[in-house]
Amino acid sequence: MTEKVWLSKYPKEIPHSLTYEKVPVQRFLTRAYEKYPSKVAIHFTGRDVTYKELYESSLKFANYLLRLGVEKGDRVAIMLPNCPQAVIAYYGILYAGGIVVQTNPLYTERELQYQMADSGSKIIVSMDILYPRITKVLKETNIENVIITAIKDYLPFPKNLVYPFIQKKQYGVSVKVEHKGLTHLFTEILRTSEALPIEVPFDFEEDLALIQYTGGTTGSPKGVMLTHKNLIANTMMCDA
Repeated sequence: MTEKVWLSKYPKEIPHSLTYEKVPVQRFLTRAYEKYPSKVAIHFTGRDVTYKELYESSLKFANYLLRLGVEKGDRVAIMLPNCPQAVIAYYGILYAGGIVVQTNPLYTERELQYQMADSGSKIIVSMDILYPRITKVLKETNIENVIITAIKDYLPFPKNLVYPFIQKKQYGVSVKVEHKGLTHLFTEILRTSEALPIEVPFDFEEDLALIQYTGGTTGSPKGVMLTHKNLIANTMMCDA
């Protein structure tokens, strides 16, 4: 079909085509930091994270990933709910040249094992209460390092002190994770790593930025591979 008849039905404020820059996704965070460093980027149950903090935390995370041996094209899984750590990890992975693999924190051990093996993820970022589930599938995957955080890490005072008791009551479990060996604490990463700028060569149209898995309603979940171009184009279409 050469004639796009549907374009005549578009509202006048919707353009027929979009023009976008050939820049990596993380460049938009860098620009937001440069223009609006003190503005709030994330509001999380009373805790505000500015663009400056988000940018610097993402770079610290990225530099730590490089220390762990992450190279361009390596897959790094994020198994987190909606929280600041998920955003920091997302951009940190991209700054380091890695590919984000989004993982549902509600996955069972079987589902987690399948997705980690299928994606070839080398590192997983997750919550303390999910740590026991992750350790049970490590031998069946390519995961070499586990990065653990907790909801309380980004809660304001006094919520950060109260939350562990709420968590234990709600989930019936309290997990203590130490920063040693192949296990790394998110808080220690940001405390010890430096926010050094990183420049990774990339191909706008070919390099992957994200692998997003389907729900698997017609069989095993399939990894949908999105390049930087795909992500930026889809975002602009939503904004339009």
